[in-house]
Amino acid sequence: MRPHLAWSVRPLAGLLAVALASAVAVLAAAPPAAAHGTLAVSTPAEGATVTEPPAAVELYFTEKVASNAYFTVTAPGGGRVDNGWSYGSPKPLEKPVREYFLVGGKFEPREYSTGFPAVVALAHLPAVGQYSVSYLSVASDGEAVRGTMSFRYEGGPTPAPRGWSPPTNQPDPALVAAVEQHGTSGHGSTSSGAGAPVAAATSVPPAAAPVAESGEEGGPGWLAWTGWAVAIAAAVAGFVGWRRRPAPAARARTSAGPSRQRGGSRPGGKGGGRGTAGRKATPAGPSASSGKGGGARKAGAEVTAESAPASAVDDAAPATAGGLSNTRLALLAGGLVVALLAGFGLGRMGTGGGSPAGATATVPAGGASGPALSAGDGHQHPAGTGPHSHPGDASAGQATGTAVSASGYTLQPAQRAQAAGATADYTFRIVGTDRRAATRFVVVHEKPLHLIVVGRDLSGYQHLHPTMAPDGTWSVPLKLARAGGYRIYADFSVTSADGSMLPLVLGVDHLVPGAHTPAALPSAAARASVGPFAVSMEGTPTVGVTAPMFFRISRTGAPGPAQLERYLGAYGHLVVVREGDLGFVHVHPEPELVDGAVKFWLTAPSAGRYRAFLDFQVGGKVRTAEYTLDVP
Repeated sequence: MRPHLAWSVRPLAGLLAVALASAVAVLAAAPPAAAHGTLAVSTPAEGATVTEPPAAVELYFTEKVASNAYFTVTAPGGGRVDNGWSYGSPKPLEKPVREYFLVGGKFEPREYSTGFPAVVALAHLPAVGQYSVSYLSVASDGEAVRGTMSFRYEGGPTPAPRGWSPPTNQPDPALVAAVEQHGTSGHGSTSSGAGAPVAAATSVPPAAAPVAESGEEGGPGWLAWTGWAVAIAAAVAGFVGWRRRPAPAARARTSAGPSRQRGGSRPGGKGGGRGTAGRKATPAGPSASSGKGGGARKAGAEVTAESAPASAVDDAAPATAGGLSNTRLALLAGGLVVALLAGFGLGRMGTGGGSPAGATATVPAGGASGPALSAGDGHQHPAGTGPHSHPGDASAGQATGTAVSASGYTLQPAQRAQAAGATADYTFRIVGTDRRAATRFVVVHEKPLHLIVVGRDLSGYQHLHPTMAPDGTWSVPLKLARAGGYRIYADFSVTSADGSMLPLVLGVDHLVPGAHTPAALPSAAARASVGPFAVSMEGTPTVGVTAPMFFRISRTGAPGPAQLERYLGAYGHLVVVREGDLGFVHVHPEPELVDGAVKFWLTAPSAGRYRAFLDFQVGGKVRTAEYTLDVP
């Protein structure tokens, strides 16, 4: 008899009950994000094709835009065709828009059934093709409201009014300051390509999956209900299995091991499920183990129902009044938690938590185990995605790479210098808060990690793709011809603790010793020559506003556009770096050519000079066109 049996079981049972309750609470409460003043609908609609020239674009928001709101309309050739804007008359929305507000620490939904239009006049429509509309405003609560939408015009060209010239105005500095002061990304268009609605009927949180389509508005998909059904069934099965437990005489006995621990518990590791090396709890019969987060134990001595020696009975889990041992209680609780997590996971799959169409699910190089990761986030965004912040971004400015560490991850190079003209094996690790090298990366733009090298004078650009060893060490041959300072950026995405994709750009300095004279930044120009190719740039970068940028590539002396090949999942890859602090600017590519051009969405974080590097591929060879951008 051991007099403290009942005392030892009750705290354990209480702790397990608290754990179960916490798990249920966490799974049941996916907090929505606030989204205020969003764009609800537009005329023409997002992705629509019109044949008659519209006199204006009407954008209907869930509240009246600020008086100093900023709007642009860009024609296929990259020139602006907007001619001022004005308020319109509110009208009922055919489908209400739900937004969330944080009230007393809880998110409360509000539905908006009235659209407040901003009418952006069009001076003329000079060509057939895609017209892009960008907007920037501030909501009544201070949230930034910015984004983009596009429509296609298939009618005849219309002349510009007599004496009219394309506008060159920039956003009101007070508007830009208000956006930056709030320090948020705003809530722009949620469009995902041609034909997609401008705004969803329900604004959903970034950390939670979008609501799937179903018979009822805002209801979960059938997979969500299936997931919860699986969870309930698993819980019932676990309870039934416990009720059919063997007689007390057949309880598990523990074989001798290097250490002994009361109650069958093990110290948890990452995710709360991995234990340290020791004994492995297994039921009688075939061995069973759970996956990540489900209570897996490393190999060691085992607990069995048949073979344990009688001398080990003191280490066996003590019995409860009802005959339930601590070990069985822990297994039952763990099973219920796993069932809940599995059901939640299936539910997330049914509510849009999976990969978008065309995304590649992968387990990255290095043999990392666990569920596959998909490129559902990172820097691979749907066409027309509005500006938003990524962890490590400089406030709302979206200039990343100025820090070596962000969101608990640090770029650790093995060396910080090399000789000029020599090829060195550049090695580094991405280290997390646990001081261990990360090994699980999301494939974005067809690669798990992109390494960008730029001189501090914005020369010497290189775009490299290192390989990762199983221990998380990345390596790539690197040759730097000129002496001087360089900035090396690691552009990658990992999976955060809540299962969402965490995109990061970390930067570190690198030195090539020797005499160095910085190269002067070339003057801004809209045309660049790269070997036998001429590349023209169209569009106007604008502070704080998502502006479309077009690049047209032709072979010198040959008619028509060059036959571009896909490179990194699109027909071009654009890197933009700010002069001075070498901020790495966030850019969104369109996956397909638009009117024969490679199109990107660029948000200039501030006035100043930038260097843009366009990578494109023809005939299996990647070339780079370079531009200087002056943003007033």
